[in-house]
Amino acid sequence: MPELPEVEIVRRALEEQVVDKTIESVDIYYPNIIRTPSDVEEFKWLIAGQTIRSIGRKGKYLLLYMDQVTLVSHLRMEGKYIFTEQNQTSFDKHIHLVFRFTDKSLLQYRDVRKFGTMDLLPQGKEQSFMPLKKLGQEPIDPDFDQQRFKNRVQSKTVPIKQILLNQEIVSGLGNIYVDETLALSKIHPLRTGNSLTDQELDQIITAMKQMLEKAIEDGGSTIRSYESFYGKGSMQDHLAVYGRTGQSCLFCGASIEKIKVGGRGTHYCPVC
Repeated sequence: MPELPEVEIVRRALEEQVVDKTIESVDIYYPNIIRTPSDVEEFKWLIAGQTIRSIGRKGKYLLLYMDQVTLVSHLRMEGKYIFTEQNQTSFDKHIHLVFRFTDKSLLQYRDVRKFGTMDLLPQGKEQSFMPLKKLGQEPIDPDFDQQRFKNRVQSKTVPIKQILLNQEIVSGLGNIYVDETLALSKIHPLRTGNSLTDQELDQIITAMKQMLEKAIEDGGSTIRSYESFYGKGSMQDHLAVYGRTGQSCLFCGASIEKIKVGGRGTHYCPVC
């Protein structure tokens, strides 16, 4: 958490708030957030004076495109951006980095777990940056290659739940939306990739797209602490199986069960 829908919502909010703003300086209170370059002072020097031109996203990664550099930001479990006007710094011990813009507004990075990362790369080099280069297709990409996806899934002998969580096969899905995708597809999470038919994979592809588009429309799922710029999302109110252990299935009325698949809590209806 956050997954693709939540990161896309953050991307859209950043696009509204910080595009065309010029960074005057950066305050870094927890240096481990910065992975590239390894020297935090070099990071500050490289980014000072840069204007944010656009905000992109690949999988669960945010990309802040500037004049000469690109900032690749991964929110991990609980990373969050907070935009404030007129130098209104939050007195919060979980604020680990503050971008100060020339117009005196601020973009603060908050991360309770401190798992988030930032990599500052020369413009264009982000395309060969290994975490991004290894990412698989996105289900909501208009150019999503269905046959390529089917071939990769059907070559695997592990459970479909683990396959859909593999960011090198399909990017952007996490535990919540994989469970929901399989529930909507009526596919058991322990079915192996090589046991799935083309028709069943068509159902999964359709469900992935529907699930992600619905989640983006609803502002994402607020599970535990996630909030976007716009506050809490509402997708959690429409989840069919995730977090509903022991409750009635919305489709057939049977009791939702929870098992472990690849070490991850997995929710499903044993009847559907």
